[in-house]
Amino acid sequence: MTILVTGATGTTGGAVVRQLAAAGVPVKALTRNPARAAVPEGVEVVGGDLTRPAELPLAGVTGVFLLAAIESDDAVAHARAFLDCAPDLRRVVFLSSSAVTVRRPGSYELHHDVERVVEASGVAWTHVRPGEFMANKMVWARTIREEGVVRAPFPESVGAPVHEDDVAEVAVHALLRDGHAGKAYTVSGPEALTHVEQAAAIGRGLGRPIRFERLTYGQARATLIRDEGLPYDVAEYLLGYMAQHNEEPASVTPDFTTVTGHRGRTLSTWAADHSTTLTLP
Repeated sequence: MTILVTGATGTTGGAVVRQLAAAGVPVKALTRNPARAAVPEGVEVVGGDLTRPAELPLAGVTGVFLLAAIESDDAVAHARAFLDCAPDLRRVVFLSSSAVTVRRPGSYELHHDVERVVEASGVAWTHVRPGEFMANKMVWARTIREEGVVRAPFPESVGAPVHEDDVAEVAVHALLRDGHAGKAYTVSGPEALTHVEQAAAIGRGLGRPIRFERLTYGQARATLIRDEGLPYDVAEYLLGYMAQHNEEPASVTPDFTTVTGHRGRTLSTWAADHSTTLTLP
């Protein structure tokens, strides 16, 4: 058994690599920049790009954690070509999105189309559909670190953010264990929290109080672009997520516990895991 992890230096892919390596499974970590890849001992780093699958060393790869090449012009065609170039592949776990579960217009279409390609490949497949990532809270990192405050709009907006390690754990179960073929898991965090409650939960994880200060939508957009350096479209995407949760509160799904048999990691746990980034030296 050899498993290829695409996006191996990303938030979720990196967690998948670490968990597979800890399980003693042979892993190939695919990255565009192998010289900068930090992986566990024994993991083989592979340089390459999902948009050029014919150049990848896919012979002998029996399982893959697959991301969509969303930055390309045709992620669907690249996914199809990738699967065609992997002669020994038996299992595919595709990192999709909870937007597919709820059919959120403008957000789900690409992942849905790649899901269909994976399903048509003839290989045993599992889709992992996370909702909002706790890693998105890093847009608050600077003010948490420097001022002990979260500034955001929609104080009562309810999210159920998920720890990247939880998403990876579901993927690893599907890659290594039987019983997950043909299933789509929508993965949330274990708690539905307002923005005010999220700030408090981060504070509990850091062992110090974090206050919440409300911004208007326009103030928040300006802050994300001017102070946090986000491109306009990324800032609008994040704010759109917050606005949606203000009108349509996120809910906790049972899929993580169903797959793993235990409760997911809380936002406080995530904050403690990232305390070096969220705390001044």
